[in-house]
Amino acid sequence: MRRELHAEWTKLRTLRGTGPLLLALVTLTVAVSALAAGAVSCPPTGCDHDPVRLSLFGVQVGQAIVAVLAVPTISGEYGTGMIRTTLAAMPRRTTVLAAKAAILAGLTLVAGTIAVLASVLAGRLVLPGNGFTPAHGHLLPSLADGPTLRAAAGSVLYLALIALLSLGIATAVRDSAAAIGVVLGLLYLLPLMGLVVSDPDWQRLLWRISPMSAGLAIQATKNLATLPLTPWAGLGVLAAWAAAALLGGGLSLRLRDA
Repeated sequence: MRRELHAEWTKLRTLRGTGPLLLALVTLTVAVSALAAGAVSCPPTGCDHDPVRLSLFGVQVGQAIVAVLAVPTISGEYGTGMIRTTLAAMPRRTTVLAAKAAILAGLTLVAGTIAVLASVLAGRLVLPGNGFTPAHGHLLPSLADGPTLRAAAGSVLYLALIALLSLGIATAVRDSAAAIGVVLGLLYLLPLMGLVVSDPDWQRLLWRISPMSAGLAIQATKNLATLPLTPWAGLGVLAAWAAAALLGGGLSLRLRDA
């Protein structure tokens, strides 16, 4: 496994787009989070907004960067034909995929941690100016607070799971554009379908099975009883999607010719 990890780290580190995409992940996540925190006001009479979720809103945009980073990790090799060289040098195909997953998840965890911590700090600085103050019943986002720490740590895990989901889909689909389209469709179209459907039971079902809606429940710190799933159960739904995608991709990698 050490040889595969070293090879995949070298490949991902030397790709021209890796550094800019990781920088874009951090920058865009923090910028959108700050804009979201600055766009919502809480009047003196109080409001029902969740300040922690507002501070982490940029994760919903940053996940698209994660997908764009993750998909070419393997589909790019199919596009250039390099996958044949990779599998000739390292014939244990599932080990190769596991190494790609480990390196990709590690990079995403590092960049995601920086992005989430900076987003929480941005929210802490911006939100008081919009009425989110202890006087109005809103504690400032702080990692010393248990629910805020859970939301922040869960958001980092959320981004890593999106990377693994994208890798699994790309392994099965093999084409970069198609794989990115499938990933973004799963993330953004399922929640939109829930808004279009009028039946509340179907809306609830779509929310519970949507990798984005369910997964981002981990960010909630208020009104938890109204959520269709608890925060950790919601993140578990995304983990199940990622595991299923990696399993399907791994089977495809083993059974199909390179």
